[in-house]
Amino acid sequence: MKEQNKKMELLGNTPIPKALLSLGLPTMVGMLINALYNLADTYFVGGLGTDQMGAVTVAFPLGQIIVGLGLLFGNGAAAYLSRLLGRNDEDTANKVASTALYSSIMIGTAIIICSVIFLRPILEQTGALESVMPYAMTYARIYITFSIFNVFNVTMNNIVSSEGGAKTAMCALMAGAVLNVVLDPVFIYVLDLGVAGAAIATAISQIVSTLVYLCYIFREKSVFKFHIRDCSFTKEIMSEILKIGIPTLIFQLLTSMSISMINNAAKEYGRSALAAMGPVTKIMSMGTLIVFGFLKGFQPIAGFSYGAKKFDRLHEAIKISILWSTIFCVIFGLVAAVFPTQIMSLFTKGDTEMIHVGAAALRANGLSFILFGFYTVYSFLFLVMGKAKEGCILGACRQGICFVPVIWLLPMVWGLNGVLYAQPAADVLAAVVALLMALKLHRKMTAEGLHMGSH
Repeated sequence: MKEQNKKMELLGNTPIPKALLSLGLPTMVGMLINALYNLADTYFVGGLGTDQMGAVTVAFPLGQIIVGLGLLFGNGAAAYLSRLLGRNDEDTANKVASTALYSSIMIGTAIIICSVIFLRPILEQTGALESVMPYAMTYARIYITFSIFNVFNVTMNNIVSSEGGAKTAMCALMAGAVLNVVLDPVFIYVLDLGVAGAAIATAISQIVSTLVYLCYIFREKSVFKFHIRDCSFTKEIMSEILKIGIPTLIFQLLTSMSISMINNAAKEYGRSALAAMGPVTKIMSMGTLIVFGFLKGFQPIAGFSYGAKKFDRLHEAIKISILWSTIFCVIFGLVAAVFPTQIMSLFTKGDTEMIHVGAAALRANGLSFILFGFYTVYSFLFLVMGKAKEGCILGACRQGICFVPVIWLLPMVWGLNGVLYAQPAADVLAAVVALLMALKLHRKMTAEGLHMGSH
């Protein structure tokens, strides 16, 4: 009980900078390590050859869709759970947590079975060339089958973060990530399993993360109780989960679709161009995951403050989150933009075309990434306040509403450069939309007398 009171104190009364660091830093470290283990597969597989790198590149979007199921229920529940904790409604919170966890497992299992049955046509859609397909089938069959553990992990990560248990979320992610980095070279090279070895290493790592969360549940460290009998599919609970979860899932599906569209556009320029997109995507997703990880700390504070009507606290959390996330985005973006050739050289045994194409893409993506922190704070804020429509529009902007027209048009007029600059162009457009929506939100809050000021 003492631990639970500490969590409530952290969400409701601890000074914002300290609360953001306490909740955001462990998740950020966990997400960074999670991103590193995505990169580990790419790095170690890069030593096998260009087609093997292409296999990991085309399997990645499908993995992102399956992770989206964990986010559908985990993130959907998290925003609601932090508001329920702010209102001291423990009974409903237990029902929401249980419903989210068991629903994600059931639906995740069904989607994974369908994905494995239709694996070849799916990989064709995500950009697999004929020379890449045998490796892609081998890798994806194992990777996708075992991703049910990842669905569980992503759901639990969000639920645990919503109650202020960021250190547990970090430990679960770290345990899997560190193990994956250790196992990758063993399975790929020592045991000579090639791309299958990379998939097996990832599967084992995800199982270990699951075990960390199961210990957390069975040792009753959580504020919530997870019982099948508490699953409640009432209209109120499901609508609260889904109104945040569906925009998050749409965001994830759009992420997957955008990666597939870039892969398909790049493969027209050969296997080296396709292979180059893998490291670029993983490196930039490392940056986005770190920002998401930090803002996982912002999310429960914002939800709790909004639920408890502590509007000055909410305003302070928004300001500090924008400042800190933007400082990180500037540093990360400039490193990618200044050293793109050196970074890309790590992922191939000397494919100069792959390095040249990847470096150009990395430079452009690095510069546009500077806007990502501001954009993401408001994407999270609308969702955590229960403003699903605005959250859905903003969440869909960067890799959907703005990206789809750009990836169709730019390559037609600018060739391969159009493929490489599509995401940066969409980033700039999405940041403009976020700015306009943020100004409108703050004007409305001021008019309603919520004293949140305008940013």
